[in-house]
Amino acid sequence: MRIGAVFPQLEIGSDPQVVREWARTVEDAGYTHALAYDHVLGADPAQRPGWTGYTDKSLFHEVFVLFGYLAAITTELELVTGVLVLPQRQTALVAKQAAEVDLLSGGRLRLGVGIGWNHVEYDALGVPFAKRGARLTEQVELLRKLWAEPVITHDGRFDRVEQAGLNPLPGRQIPIWFGGTADAVLRRTGAIGDGWMPQGPPDDRMRAQVATVREAAAAAGRTVGFEARLTLAQVPESEWRVYVDGWRELGATHLCVNTMGLGLADPADHARVLSEVLPKLG
Repeated sequence: MRIGAVFPQLEIGSDPQVVREWARTVEDAGYTHALAYDHVLGADPAQRPGWTGYTDKSLFHEVFVLFGYLAAITTELELVTGVLVLPQRQTALVAKQAAEVDLLSGGRLRLGVGIGWNHVEYDALGVPFAKRGARLTEQVELLRKLWAEPVITHDGRFDRVEQAGLNPLPGRQIPIWFGGTADAVLRRTGAIGDGWMPQGPPDDRMRAQVATVREAAAAAGRTVGFEARLTLAQVPESEWRVYVDGWRELGATHLCVNTMGLGLADPADHARVLSEVLPKLG
């Protein structure tokens, strides 16, 4: 099982030196990949009673720009979006950005995608919120066409490309993984995804969801990977190894470690904690 680190988006701040040292420390410590969340805008909750989730005070580095930067300062670290809110973005532009990151990193991008939950972002980006699941499915098809062929034509429900293509091409099919827990997401993952990114302990509920993904994959004649997440602030240290071993038993191919929520006063402490944690996970 490959073990990666969650980029501490909300707590690392905006100092490029801290970001650089985090990436280098994580790679030197032996983590195989870095996973970053995606949000474009944060909503001001002042005029939104009952608002939950990220706000305008939540710091998010833009993932493709961040990964372009990390590609230049690391050599082996896989760069993973976990997850990119794909339906609120232009498909051809995502294809272009992903291809460029993959090229500049030497084939180190893994594109985790999801439908998101923040209608404020969708409204600001001019994309309908209601049909985002259906759009994502078509987008995955179009991304793969754009990465595979110099010139394509695509006349879909949501996107249209007429005799046009990317240059440069990425030289491979960039892996596309899915986040989310709805039954439709699980079956979509098995049918067209390269992997699933569950968030939760290796319990009976997750076992059933993993089985759903595998059943859909088997029906499509495919195999998929699984990336679990260990949030240190939510699992006692005495249970970290049991948690990781539990996911190994469920067949997880990847796992990432999240240091956010630990109350670290100094953004640089995230790298230090990750260096200390990896040897304890086995």
